[in-house]
Amino acid sequence: MSKIYILHENDEWTDHLTQRLEELNLPFELWHLDAGTLDLTSVPPEGIFYNRISASSHTRDHRYAPEFTEAVLAWLERHDRTVVNGSRALRLEVSKVNQYMALNQAGIQTPGTISAVGKENILEAAHQLGVNSFITKHNRAGKGQGVQLFHSKEALREYLDGDSFEEPVDGITLIQQYIEAPEPYIVRHEFIGGEFVYGVKVDTSEGFELCPADACSIEDLYCPTDAESQKTKAKFEVLENYHPSIVDQYKEFLKRQNIQVAGIEAIKDKDGNLYTYDVNTNTNYNSDAEEKAGIYGMLELAEYLGGLLEKAEG
Repeated sequence: MSKIYILHENDEWTDHLTQRLEELNLPFELWHLDAGTLDLTSVPPEGIFYNRISASSHTRDHRYAPEFTEAVLAWLERHDRTVVNGSRALRLEVSKVNQYMALNQAGIQTPGTISAVGKENILEAAHQLGVNSFITKHNRAGKGQGVQLFHSKEALREYLDGDSFEEPVDGITLIQQYIEAPEPYIVRHEFIGGEFVYGVKVDTSEGFELCPADACSIEDLYCPTDAESQKTKAKFEVLENYHPSIVDQYKEFLKRQNIQVAGIEAIKDKDGNLYTYDVNTNTNYNSDAEEKAGIYGMLELAEYLGGLLEKAEG
């Protein structure tokens, strides 16, 4: 019997989806790809394969999950299986350089960015960027890894020479123009099946940790779980009647990149210029924000996967 296969490396991020699949009585199987073997001469089972591998897998001691998943995806695609978020999506997930090049090719503006390998070259990149305020981030990141805000080259030098410097897992640090918004928030645009589902306003006043999943937690900059959310103002808010013109560009971009499920993050500066800075193909949803809005991303995702399975079996 055909089923839905979920390719992942983090059990906490699959719970909400599997609950919805069970509610809909859809057959599924989890493939945990942090390690394993793959017989390249074998034939994959029939079904729908949904890739949920994250760029932050190495922070959970799953260093080679993306590489192993790329091998599995190549095997699945070789046999023409239906893959949601296939090889191209994975390449963008694990490389912001790839993201920015693809976004720019689609005519979508990203912040000025220079990539660098080596501490001296990070400092040189800050000089080349030629702005007073800038941030550093990891090329393969997730969970706000390596994101630091600087207002001077001297502060960057102290960071590079200090104990708090984080070495990127792929060696590539990005030095990026800091976009100062008139109000401290960004908007994350959620897509399922290539269609826009909703925009969620994310409060950034406490820092750069923007993961909307209930399970996210890093250095006390947390995504509110059901229990914790009563202690503070909502960090995530699903926007009503929100459909800006950029959505159509995002849809076309995702179509060209063969990405079906994504959360695309953007920020406006004080002059109203919109900058897109992250494409998350392992997108998660916040239950508090969705409950208030009456929109449920994981339910829509489960229905989408179920529709693909029904189509494949028909």
